[in-house]
Amino acid sequence: MLQQLKITWFSNIRADVLAGITTVLALIPDSLAFAFIAGVNPMISIYSTICILVLISIFGGRPAMVSSTAGSMAVLMTALVAQHGVEYLFAATILTGIIQLAMGLFKLGRWMSFVPHSVITGFINSLAILLFISQLRYFKGQSWLMYAMVIATLAIIYILPKFTKLVPSPLVAVGFMTVIVVFINMNLNTVGDLATIEPMIPFLHIPSIPFTFETLWILLPTAFSLAVVGYSETLLTQTIIDEMTEEKTSKDKEMKGQGIANTVTGFFGGMAGCALIAESAINVKVGGRGRLSTLVAGVALFILVFVLDDVLNSIPIAALVGVMMMVCIEVFDWKYFRNIRTKPLAHTVIMLTTVAIVIVTHDLAIGVIVGVLLSVLVYAYRSATQLQIQEEQNGDEKVYRVRGQLFFVSSDTLLDRIDFNDDTSNICLDLTATHVWDHSAVKTLDKIVDRLQNKGKNVRVLRQAVESQSKTA
Repeated sequence: MLQQLKITWFSNIRADVLAGITTVLALIPDSLAFAFIAGVNPMISIYSTICILVLISIFGGRPAMVSSTAGSMAVLMTALVAQHGVEYLFAATILTGIIQLAMGLFKLGRWMSFVPHSVITGFINSLAILLFISQLRYFKGQSWLMYAMVIATLAIIYILPKFTKLVPSPLVAVGFMTVIVVFINMNLNTVGDLATIEPMIPFLHIPSIPFTFETLWILLPTAFSLAVVGYSETLLTQTIIDEMTEEKTSKDKEMKGQGIANTVTGFFGGMAGCALIAESAINVKVGGRGRLSTLVAGVALFILVFVLDDVLNSIPIAALVGVMMMVCIEVFDWKYFRNIRTKPLAHTVIMLTTVAIVIVTHDLAIGVIVGVLLSVLVYAYRSATQLQIQEEQNGDEKVYRVRGQLFFVSSDTLLDRIDFNDDTSNICLDLTATHVWDHSAVKTLDKIVDRLQNKGKNVRVLRQAVESQSKTA
């Protein structure tokens, strides 16, 4: 037990601490933006992020994966806040956490294995594109100094590691640009220009709402939507981080951790969150591997907001945009496009469709759902076209040997191959090399047997096991 704690918490102390501090720099503008999307005070998003980071570092199933308030979830909160107020949002956050905790307890994490690699690739690429698009708003109305600082930030990020890796280059870049802005009046927007950050320590708070079934029905649609979107984004991000670190972690434990984090956050007057691929990628890219990295991120954000608020307000937006541009470059799967000619056409179409839908709808969950459905259709089509039917004449009996998957798509192929006007009086359907998957296939078999028998033929059906109740003679 102690050895496991040492591995997950203290095996990578220096790198985890620096990674956590670096990750906070990317979280700050996003947390403020998510508050505006949800229509709440920016401080609600800030201390929700702090609370989620600390709790997920303790209870989560994927060390070094960063969880926070999220844009995809903030969008779902807008209507509830506008119609019923922020207290209902706190209650919905609690209910979201309870639903996610149940997801973990009932081991629903296994369902993420049904998301194919083409959809995951589409998820990653669409996120990188959306992230890039979201940064463009900061250039509006800015002078050439904005562009120069973004380029300078990127230059430091990519050049510094060639000389030293003692300190993460994004952290050095932001620190250097902040010093320049503090000592030279460059007329550039800073974090303080995005929102007024007034330190307010949250306390335990029971939402001030009527505890009735009517209230529950108001909360449930939003809470369920938040839980599902959080489930999707968190476990997709976990899959990606597992691949980046070449580790296998528990998705069910992660969902339980997300549930605990959101439930507690709701009781402290916060908004629900989930894992963020961009910030998680930063954390891992700069060396974060253990739970300490996300704990440090939460503590560092707390210190910045409640102790070093003057420093926080002085950080130039251009430097943070540079960091996020680096994330876009690193997250996007360039290798896939370099080798796109070697990829199966269906794989590429699914990936591009996922990307297109996410960019058009700005909803990662919709893109993933459509991508999975397309993958299912492709699989069904391929399985149906691989159904093999051989006809043999054994004495006075005609045998139809069927090999492959028999289900609602492929069953009509078998029906079309049966010659109901054949002169042979004895017919055998050999299904020993076939698996009958669904009720449609069973009904098709029943139809075949009925029509053959009505033609006065003796019908025999051979199967490995009883898979249906189709008629045999």
